[in-house]
Amino acid sequence: MAFGLLALFDFAASTADDSSIATLLLLVVPMGLAVATVPLWLPVHRPGSRGLPLAALALATASLAVTAGVVFLSGGGILVARSWGLAESAGLIGVVFVVTRWGAPRLALGAAVAAGLAVAAMPLRLGTDSLLVIFGLLQALAAAGAAGVGLYLRVVAAGRERAIALVRAEQRAEFARDLHDFIAHHVTGIVVQAQGARFVAEQDPRRVIVALEQIERAGAETMASMRRMVGILRNPDAPPDAPLAPLAGVTDLMPLLTGFNGTANAPARLHVDGDLDGLPVEVSTSAYRVVMEGLTNTRQHAPDARAVNVSVRRTPDWLLVRVADDGATPRTAPARGHGFGLIGLTERVRALGGTITAGPGVAGGWVLDAAFPLRSAVAR
Repeated sequence: MAFGLLALFDFAASTADDSSIATLLLLVVPMGLAVATVPLWLPVHRPGSRGLPLAALALATASLAVTAGVVFLSGGGILVARSWGLAESAGLIGVVFVVTRWGAPRLALGAAVAAGLAVAAMPLRLGTDSLLVIFGLLQALAAAGAAGVGLYLRVVAAGRERAIALVRAEQRAEFARDLHDFIAHHVTGIVVQAQGARFVAEQDPRRVIVALEQIERAGAETMASMRRMVGILRNPDAPPDAPLAPLAGVTDLMPLLTGFNGTANAPARLHVDGDLDGLPVEVSTSAYRVVMEGLTNTRQHAPDARAVNVSVRRTPDWLLVRVADDGATPRTAPARGHGFGLIGLTERVRALGGTITAGPGVAGGWVLDAAFPLRSAVAR
């Protein structure tokens, strides 16, 4: 709306005293340039766009050419301009911001400088009086401010990307250590079972069958986890996560809650429904990490909480984990938050085929829920 009002003002100011063809022609061209800036700053561009600074450079060049033409014609006495084009100025200032924020680094600087020069030169279309020069300097400052804001947002985004990349690298190293420990654990069991089966083969053949079934199950879990974790390690876009202790599982939750109760005002209580023995290692460790993340968020964001309930329920097909507190402190949903722990934890749960949600509870407080499929954890 503001852009349209500026364009309307330009039209009224330029045709107030002179409606000749030359005046209308030199009005239409700046108005066209003003409209041409809209497709540059209105859409959302991808980072490092090369087409954006090239288009901005073309518009800046055209604007400077129009300024030079208006100055030349005015100097010859053919036309006295009534407006330098406020809509065009606003549009090019927006272009400066968008180019510095999203343009390719090697091209963005030149395009932003050219657009800034075009904005600064526009008041010269009315003459070279000191007041017009001051207006030109003010528009140059506005363009510089837009460039500064765009550059600041670009630096902030780049810093966040570097931080995420660093955490991703740390998490891939953590996955590698987990993979090593997990495979060593299962391979050792397979070797022990095979050695025992060899010694009892002649005395009790039935025990050999049981040992072979255990070996088959351990081998299937090992291969499934290897494929999943190696895929994460090889993926450069693997999600980040916080550094975690290797192979800590749901059977280790009580020491975790004991340590939490020693440093938090709100007591944490553990509720277990079902047998937690024999869970796939990656499911057990991820469930442990869900509880740890929930307790960490309660400690950081809900200092007024009076109780924390940790529930772990095992069904034939699912392992369900919930961490709920009764804190009244408002918190940001995970999709809009800035912490890396919950982002990486979400991707870790999804890698196992599970789901995770976090948000306000029905009766208040904050609830973190995670569900892990048990059958697919071995079958995949």
